[in-house]
Amino acid sequence: MVKATDETRDRVRELVRQVLASVPSDAEETPSAQAHSPEHFVVNSLKDKLAAEWDRDESSRSLLTEDDIRGLENGSRLRVSENVKFTPLAADLISERGIQLIKKTSRTSSIKVRSVALGADHGGFKAKEALKAKLAERGINVRDFGTDSEDPVDYPDLAHAVAKAVGAGHVDAGILIDGAGIGSAIAANKVPNARAAQCYSVALAKNSREHNSANILSLGAGQNSTDEMWQIAETFLSTEISEDRHRKRVAKIDAIDRQYRK
Repeated sequence: MVKATDETRDRVRELVRQVLASVPSDAEETPSAQAHSPEHFVVNSLKDKLAAEWDRDESSRSLLTEDDIRGLENGSRLRVSENVKFTPLAADLISERGIQLIKKTSRTSSIKVRSVALGADHGGFKAKEALKAKLAERGINVRDFGTDSEDPVDYPDLAHAVAKAVGAGHVDAGILIDGAGIGSAIAANKVPNARAAQCYSVALAKNSREHNSANILSLGAGQNSTDEMWQIAETFLSTEISEDRHRKRVAKIDAIDRQYRK
């Protein structure tokens, strides 16, 4: 009985030695394992903090007190509204702790209009949807006259609908998009009080507003990228006629229009 126990014990010891021998030591770690071993990492919460542009956001408030500042560490970044006011003690704490103020600017501050009529044919449908989202983000009231898909439609119908809304004063401005932007501009300019300008650049958009008081922007989906079209549209909606000499010339355009509508 003792002999059997000794033999069993010896077999167990041998198995243990075999197992230990098969496990590599730190010095014998395989090259592939070493190559995949991370040398440095940042946990998600810390990564988010490092990527943030500010440490605290108080931009929804118009007045901040010392209680709002006390919880911030020295050198913290505090996001505040454009017209924020501070109590005297709060201002002192900001100065003492070297707190950096990051002012939130209004995204609609440069755009001069409050409402826009949008229209596009099948070629401009995708661009229209992209511009509609950007306008909505900036708080602009958008009236979408279609089209609602990439199924073929006739651009004069959409141009007419947008131009009527602009000419009647139901919206402040209009944007039309077709393949080249030419046909929509021609159609829109048949409507009283509509002044459509076909613009392929920011410079033309600015000029059409400052010099010609254009109230409808016509864009070509085949001529500009979506990003370029947004830059053109934003410039158009952010610019106004600037000088009396331009107003006099626009008045002459209106006089010609009235002459042929009698």
